[in-house]
Amino acid sequence: MGLMTLRMVKAWITHGKNMAKAVVLVVEDEALIRMSAVHIVEDAGFAAVEACNADEAIRILESRDDIRAVITDVCMSGSMDGWKLAHSIRGRWPPIHLIVTSGLRAPNEKLPLKGRFIGKPYTAAQITVALRELFGSTPGPLTNDNDQNYGKVA
Repeated sequence: MGLMTLRMVKAWITHGKNMAKAVVLVVEDEALIRMSAVHIVEDAGFAAVEACNADEAIRILESRDDIRAVITDVCMSGSMDGWKLAHSIRGRWPPIHLIVTSGLRAPNEKLPLKGRFIGKPYTAAQITVALRELFGSTPGPLTNDNDQNYGKVA
């Protein structure tokens, strides 16, 4: 049994019917905004996981191998802000797609390579379009075709 097959079996046992959907981690310290973002992600056809700060997001990323994208706010409580989280993710999990949001700061040189910035307040359409562009139009299952380099982390 190949590594990809073992991953898919493990993911099915852990995540059941959502395994066929790309998983997006939503990192936002404001509960209502986080819940709204999770609904947007799920309405767009993706599975969603949530974290209330960067520290929790890192713990989730370290414990799961099915996260394909992260949407993070810039200003949050905890040991790091969204910029630092995005750069940490890019360094440790390079294939993960990144969307950084903020209502206070405009994008600048801090945005990681291949990261996207969406200003707040954002619309469901903005998030949906960004995710679909990152994933090649529609959320699909974990396959070698979709994520050839996913298992390669720094």
